[in-house]
Amino acid sequence: MDKIIYIVRHCAAEGQSPHADLTAEGIVQAGKLAEFFTQLKVDRIITSPFVRARRTAEPIAEKKGMYFEEDSRLAERTLSSYSFEDWLLKLEDSFLDIHLKYEGGESSYEAMERVCKVVDELPDGSRTVLVTHGNLMTLLLRCYDERIGFQEWQSLTNPDVYRVRVTEDGAQAERIWKEEALQ
Repeated sequence: MDKIIYIVRHCAAEGQSPHADLTAEGIVQAGKLAEFFTQLKVDRIITSPFVRARRTAEPIAEKKGMYFEEDSRLAERTLSSYSFEDWLLKLEDSFLDIHLKYEGGESSYEAMERVCKVVDELPDGSRTVLVTHGNLMTLLLRCYDERIGFQEWQSLTNPDVYRVRVTEDGAQAERIWKEEALQ
C-alpha cells in the first residue's frame, strides 16, 4: 500500500460561497500552479465542486492533458449555518475539540471522516491531486498527524500544496509549495 496524494488549497478567490470564482490574481496563480505540477507524475485530479476549486484544478488538468473529477466530499466544511462575529475563535475551538459542533455545521471529526474516505478509496500505487479548501485541507492533514491544527490552518497560503505519502507503516506529510513559485 503506497500512494501519493497532493493536497492543494485553491488559489485566491472572491469570497467564501460555493459560487465564488477566482480573483484575477487567483487566475494567474492557477497558471503557475499548473506549471508547478508539470514535473510531477499524476494519475488523477479530484476537486471540490466549489467554483474556486474547480477553476484551480482546470489549468492543472489542461497542462497534464487530463480530465478532473468532482467529489462533494472535498467541499469546504461548514462551521455553522449562522454567521458568527467571533468565527475565528469558534474555528480555533473546533480544532481543540474535534467533536464540537455548532448549529447547522459539521464538527472537525465529521469533516475528517468524509475527507479521509476519499483517500482511503484511492488505489495502491496511485498519485492523486486533491483540490480543496483550507479548513478541510488542514483536517485531512490532521488525519495523518493529530498535532496539526489551528496554527497550521493559519499558516496556509492560497494556493498551497502538501504531499502525503501513505504507506503500510503510516503517512508522511510535507509542504512542497514554495511562495517563490508565484514570482
